[in-house]
Amino acid sequence: MTTPFPFTAVVGQDDLRLALLLNAVSPAVGGVLVRGEKGTAKSTAVRALSALLPEVPVVPGCRFSCDPASPDPGCPDGPHEAGGGAERPARMVELPVGASEDRLVGALDIERALAEGVKAFEPGLLADAHRGILYVDEVNLLHDHLVDLLLDAAAMGASYVEREGVSVRHAARFLLVGTMNPEEGELRPQLLDRFGLTVEVAASREPDQRVEVVRRRLAYDDDPAGFAARWAEEEAAVRARIVAARKLLPSVRLGDGALRQIAATCAAFEVDGMRADIVMARTATALAAWAGRTDVLAEDVRQAALLALPHRRRRNPFDAPGLDEDKLDETLEEFGGSDDDDPDPDPGPDGPGGGGGQPEPDDAPQGDGDTAARPEAGEGGQPQPSGAGEQSPARASEPFRTKVLSVPGIGEGAAGRRSRARTEHGRTTGARRPRGALTKLHLAATVQAAAPHQRARGRSGPGLVVRRDDLRQATREGREGNLVLFVVDASGSMAARQRMSAVKGAVLSLLLDAYQRRDKVGLVTFRGTDADVALPPTSSVDAAAARLETLPTGGRTPLAAGLLRAHDVLRVERLRDPARRPLVVLVTDGRATGGPEPVALAGRAARLFAADGVASVVVDCESGPVRLGLAGQLAGELGGTAVTLDELRADSIAGLVKDVQRRAA
Repeated sequence: MTTPFPFTAVVGQDDLRLALLLNAVSPAVGGVLVRGEKGTAKSTAVRALSALLPEVPVVPGCRFSCDPASPDPGCPDGPHEAGGGAERPARMVELPVGASEDRLVGALDIERALAEGVKAFEPGLLADAHRGILYVDEVNLLHDHLVDLLLDAAAMGASYVEREGVSVRHAARFLLVGTMNPEEGELRPQLLDRFGLTVEVAASREPDQRVEVVRRRLAYDDDPAGFAARWAEEEAAVRARIVAARKLLPSVRLGDGALRQIAATCAAFEVDGMRADIVMARTATALAAWAGRTDVLAEDVRQAALLALPHRRRRNPFDAPGLDEDKLDETLEEFGGSDDDDPDPDPGPDGPGGGGGQPEPDDAPQGDGDTAARPEAGEGGQPQPSGAGEQSPARASEPFRTKVLSVPGIGEGAAGRRSRARTEHGRTTGARRPRGALTKLHLAATVQAAAPHQRARGRSGPGLVVRRDDLRQATREGREGNLVLFVVDASGSMAARQRMSAVKGAVLSLLLDAYQRRDKVGLVTFRGTDADVALPPTSSVDAAAARLETLPTGGRTPLAAGLLRAHDVLRVERLRDPARRPLVVLVTDGRATGGPEPVALAGRAARLFAADGVASVVVDCESGPVRLGLAGQLAGELGGTAVTLDELRADSIAGLVKDVQRRAA
């Protein structure tokens, strides 16, 4: 068994370590979401936490980790008698991003159920994680159907498995810990709210601290067991402190003054619902217990707000997480100090954050705390010809709700919410022989295949004699996510500030739609003499919005270069992800200038998309009393549909989608 990196040997990352320790003290806090760039010890710290957790008493032989003091009356391995049990280490179960539904919730042995009429249930990861930690690395990349199952289990504390009339239920209460890189996309709001706390992590910029990180990692890689032994004393100290804090937790008093501060803070930051208030109260209580106190102080409330509120105050996907600490301090000061029974303000020797048991005597600064700042955009174009001035970026107008843009036909791409596709989840449309392992049984088709052979197989009892070649796989239809590639004209003809503001608002609206429908997005811009891939295809809609915000304008209109660059992006992406179908959204007034025969060259480039069968929409940005209709001609070359900017804002995309589908029919 691999020796984990010691928790106390992690250098810096104070907020991350504190959030994990608070959940170890009080699992009711609700878990941790760790956001940050790659290579910042996110996974290392989470995996190290399980070694610090106290052992768990379980019923011997129970696959569902029932507590012997109060066994689950509905346990599939039960009933159990209350009484003696055995202890085992707390588990940390990892949920792979690509796991199947059956692997998460468990699976029924369909062949035994059909042939013998018994419930033969194989527990899944939710059963393994009961009373332990469920860890999801890259949780933002988790498929929607798995997110739905996690939400159900987290809300009800139980997992339900329904298969062809056979039902199994078991307890599933776990500490949910997720890590993610925001550049790869954001979480669904429903799952985001299920994490009690969130922390932002980043690599230290202090040379001495970076040296210490490398030194410890190399020492661990050379001799994991020996390195862990050198930190055994510190690990034991933290483990003992967790046990002591758990015993003290029921005695911690949360006064009316602290409760008023919590309620006022949540109201001031306009968080939705009441879960934030409850999580803050539990976190502040755990902070006091961790510091060895029985009273919650204002410092505990402040720290609880910094951990529990940043991910709950976001109003849309493009808002960076974080809190205005000045506003937080003003709120706490305004609503503090009115409780007659406020405790002694002395926070104790360890302070509200504790820190006892940590190996570093001097914690280095961790930066400014907002590590989710949106990425900086480049210049987005080539040097301009003489006289073609570059204008400063225009601000996007207010985004609006759009109708669905979908790719015609039926695909087989990654699960999403945009276009029709054959998927593992959705409504059943037919049956076929399984290719490889059976994942979704079509019961009626299986019975129909097996029924004619029962006499020949010597059936004598009530059970149906089923063989492997009788099994039928259900074919299902659901929705897929697409690659929405935005190709935006940033030339001088688009540079009028009012028009460019409207253009950016329209693209921002479509980006919001792409976020909600779990698409990948890319951004190609063209201006001056060439085109630029401002953002390669990614799941991070935030990054696309940031690049759009800083998009400069000016110069000639190399339309052909933009189309060719977009075609090249799709060619490369088709090699990487052949199942994901693209949708090209070209935002332009249709003009083409610069170079020899720019209009003819743009037409030839457009016909490449039509030849490949790529679905496309041209957003016509031409304005003024005299219109040339160039964007409409370009849409014809692309084999797509054109819509004016005004029609886009006037909620006319419903007709546009029908036109796209009609042309493809």
